[in-house]
Amino acid sequence: MTATTATATATTTASRARTGGPEEDSKLLEHILGWTLVVVLAMFVTQAGLM
Repeated sequence: MTATTATATATTTASRARTGGPEEDSKLLEHILGWTLVVVLAMFVTQAGLM
């Protein structure tokens, strides 16, 4: 392995580092927040008289 290959490998590994985003096991929270957004949007549309 050359120095250039080692540097490219280190850069690739560093670019894939975790950024602290949500974990994959937060699907339930994601669904709850999604449906909450749908309900709030429906309430807004109804109150605004758009439907």
